[in-house]
Amino acid sequence: MSRKVLTSPYIVWGAAFIILPLFMVIYYGCTGSDGNFTLSNITAMADPVHYKAFWNSVWIAMASTMICLVISYPLAYILSKGKHRGSGVVIMLFVLPMWINFLLRVLALQVILSKTGILNAILGFFGLPLQKLMYTKGAVLIGMVYDYIPFMILPIYNALCKIDKDVIEAAHDLGASARVTFQKIIIPLSMPGVISGIIMVFIPSISEFVVADILGGSKVLLFGNVIDQEFNVANNWNLGSGLSIVLMIFIFISMAIMNRHASEEGDNMLW
Repeated sequence: MSRKVLTSPYIVWGAAFIILPLFMVIYYGCTGSDGNFTLSNITAMADPVHYKAFWNSVWIAMASTMICLVISYPLAYILSKGKHRGSGVVIMLFVLPMWINFLLRVLALQVILSKTGILNAILGFFGLPLQKLMYTKGAVLIGMVYDYIPFMILPIYNALCKIDKDVIEAAHDLGASARVTFQKIIIPLSMPGVISGIIMVFIPSISEFVVADILGGSKVLLFGNVIDQEFNVANNWNLGSGLSIVLMIFIFISMAIMNRHASEEGDNMLW
């Protein structure tokens, strides 16, 4: 009884702010303005504008995830070695921006990447050609990597720190080189952290619209921007909900594939 009493606030919270909104999205997405059942809001995904915006989101989300992984894994591996006194300081530097408001961080990037911003001022000082980064996919990609890279570093760093040092020493005692140890032991044992990092970066990236709205302007249209415009500009909750359902289905399928891959990695490690 005491457990039920303690969990009741979480049940109420989940029902009010997770389950109920989800049912509202499903209801609006499967009905028209007249309240009758229809799938036209979901099949509107085939519209060229929606289709292009969706695959733009997928491409940028995959690119930002891969860049975060390429940057994070070597850094997390070096920091997990525990031989550097500044390891904790470096981790703190990556976590510190998360304490600042998300919108302020994006606006700060706008100041840096704009035509008369800090980056071009530095390039101009050294006589290098100026760069036009604002309102491009490159600017959106930089913004996503900057905002979501802590979510990639921390899971990988935690997974690497949990690897038993005795296992690595045993591999060296058995004659394994540093390269073989890294490929056969460290990478497989760190895969749960890698999968967690990929999920934590890819899922919010594919539904992102604030970064694209500020750094991409009207020249970069992502699927999140389309949904946002349907809700807040066109006031078409039915179409916005239908497109949201498509995005949720894609996210669920992606998570299922990633979780299955993670479980297969765990089974392979057991064998």
